[in-house]
Amino acid sequence: MKHVPIKLGPLALLLTVISICMTTLGILAFATARADWNLAQKYADTVGTRYALEAQGQRFLRDAAEAWQEGSMPEGFAGTRTDEDGVVSKIFEEGEFSLRIEVVSEGGGLRVVSWRINREWEPDAEMDLWLTD
Repeated sequence: MKHVPIKLGPLALLLTVISICMTTLGILAFATARADWNLAQKYADTVGTRYALEAQGQRFLRDAAEAWQEGSMPEGFAGTRTDEDGVVSKIFEEGEFSLRIEVVSEGGGLRVVSWRINREWEPDAEMDLWLTD
């Protein structure tokens, strides 16, 4: 029986290319997973802050409704402002978010006129999309 020699040159080259491709894909998968984790953490922090503001707002509405049922108005609460139309407003702040609530006494109770969550935002001054010379 005649022995056929196996040429390892092309096989070694193929295995090297496959190893490089697998290593590159592994590094990219790890980098993507880490970026997704960071984005999820940032989103979780944002949602936690927004829910904390919502809870503060709900407590304010509860206290305002109790005060209204007892015959007083929520205007006497600390940090509230009343405009000329009788709309009582209060602003809650946490981090870069703020919640503005406006209520008015109407008929048989209080009515929420406005409930807005805002985030402080400033445009990036370094980036100029419209180059003007």
